[in-house]
Amino acid sequence: MAEVLVYVDHVDGAVRKPTLELLTLARRIGEPVAVALGNGAADTAAVLAEHGAVKVLTAEAPEFAEYLVVPKVDALQAAFDAVSPAAVLLSSSAEAKEIAARLAVRIGSGIITDAVDLEAGDQGPVATQSAFAASYTTKSRVSKGVPVITVKPNSAPVEAASAAGAVETLAVTFSAQATGTKVLSRTPRESTGRPELTEAAIVVSGGRGVNGAENFAVIEALADSLGAAVGASRAAVDAGWYPHTNQVGQTGKSVSPQLYIANGISGAIQHRAGMQTSKTIVAVNKDAEAPIFDLVDYGVVGDLFDVVPQLTEEINTRKG
Repeated sequence: MAEVLVYVDHVDGAVRKPTLELLTLARRIGEPVAVALGNGAADTAAVLAEHGAVKVLTAEAPEFAEYLVVPKVDALQAAFDAVSPAAVLLSSSAEAKEIAARLAVRIGSGIITDAVDLEAGDQGPVATQSAFAASYTTKSRVSKGVPVITVKPNSAPVEAASAAGAVETLAVTFSAQATGTKVLSRTPRESTGRPELTEAAIVVSGGRGVNGAENFAVIEALADSLGAAVGASRAAVDAGWYPHTNQVGQTGKSVSPQLYIANGISGAIQHRAGMQTSKTIVAVNKDAEAPIFDLVDYGVVGDLFDVVPQLTEEINTRKG
């Protein structure tokens, strides 16, 4: 069976959930070969093997942390040359999409970004995408070269599948461009204790109907009861009620959770484009004619300040 390269997203050896989802998809089209780079790369092997990686290629050079994406592209190209894979899979983070694009140019291949599903095809892997602000669903395949595909988080389940996970050191020769842009400093992001927005299985968002920064406490309370991430519409972040880093939409972050709860959000196309691929969508809005109700699986017509606290209380009661 052909091998499939999977780029590993990890922090000091702790593998992030989207990578495990990629391994599930990779097994549909071949045998996953994971590529882990940077500090703690070798520590990823056990978890990757538990989820189907037949081989783990590692490289821990300081260049991966000291410079921007080019050293990682050099390493992934070295892995590509060593393995001759049937496909290369990466998660659809901002950095990984840049790595994917640069790699595709180097190897002369087509690229598909933001896939939400992947299946084997007679002429190569077939990716499902949402196009034109999620108004259409398309199936695409690369017609030239080895496909490079980025996949949105939460597009596949995490499935354990024990494999060898043999660790091999990847020999990397860095290009002249690798040290062109140096990272001078880093500021750790302040932790809220909630899941990362783009990776969360549940997202609870607030919009214009929240009517003030102080009222986002109602949204946060519901999110915390569900172990969810907190999102916001463009109207809410433009008003200064919530940080722009939490914006969901065409000009914000794109999410695809198992459950999305929209509170006080009208459902303008700008917002829908960032969350329409969610598996189950629930909306709370006092305007029965709000466009969001055309999209939802479950809708509640009512004041969010009446509905959301009752929902939070019920969830906490059942948990207790």
